[in-house]
Amino acid sequence: MTTSNARHAADPTAADPDGPDAAEQQRRETELVERVLAAFADTPDPRLREVLASLITHLHGFIRDVRLTEAEWSAAVGFLTATGHITTDKRQEFILLSDVLGASMQTVAVNSPARGTATEATVFGPFFVDGAPLIAAGGDIAQGAKGIPCHVSGRVIDTAGAPIAGARLEVWEADADGFYDVQYAEGPTTGRAHLFSAADGSYDFWAVQPSSYPIPADGPVGALLGATGRHPYRPAHLHFMVTAPGYRTLVTHIFVPGSEYLDSDAVFGVKDSLVVPFTDHEPGEAFGRVLDQPWSSATFEIVLAPETRGEQP
Repeated sequence: MTTSNARHAADPTAADPDGPDAAEQQRRETELVERVLAAFADTPDPRLREVLASLITHLHGFIRDVRLTEAEWSAAVGFLTATGHITTDKRQEFILLSDVLGASMQTVAVNSPARGTATEATVFGPFFVDGAPLIAAGGDIAQGAKGIPCHVSGRVIDTAGAPIAGARLEVWEADADGFYDVQYAEGPTTGRAHLFSAADGSYDFWAVQPSSYPIPADGPVGALLGATGRHPYRPAHLHFMVTAPGYRTLVTHIFVPGSEYLDSDAVFGVKDSLVVPFTDHEPGEAFGRVLDQPWSSATFEIVLAPETRGEQP
């Protein structure tokens, strides 16, 4: 028996000179965090400096907390690389990643403080496209998209109940098969448009009855959901983005009651206040149309919060 082994046999609490030195390991890890923070300490922009300091602290804290292995770090880099490779001007995999981790909804929550009766916000999603066509009141955003006709109407008002005239409403949705127009290889713009509220704040348009659908699951985000036993589905919904001078921009949805996945939305976007009644109707005349098939309707009052000067976003 060597002297060292003899000593440990006599005193099992003695430090092993060839084993891990916890105190030294702690010192090295802490010193590295301090050096990295110091490297960014002179960042001229104060907000960037604040964000980076918090990011570095939490990132290093996460690595140390889970004792991240080099193989796991390499896998994470590969995952992010694949996420970048699959992202195009029509598919934003990083937004999907943010969505399924709940980061998108947490950012919405931080940036949309509760304001009385103001309509609640929810996720933006990866399928908004600038330049959607303008339609008049009562127009059709579907433009040939597959689905049951659905008439949507309401008012845009402020938190005091006064109408907001000229508010711009961007509206977009998936078709009955669960696909947005940009998910098709070729084809016209369908299921999206913009319109403006009237003098009394009213608006109305035709769409198709929203359907539930899976978020794109053939890439890294889908693999992540599969590895964690989660499904990729979103409940049936219709997107809105509403803007008006002097008011906070609102990004929100309306959800169909009874839709599957309301309690397990893959992107955590459902809020009870955004589940609104959809009424089924028989064929016949409706809002300037004569329909030879069943249709539905929904009413959604949109309440915008005032924009506050100097407000922390």
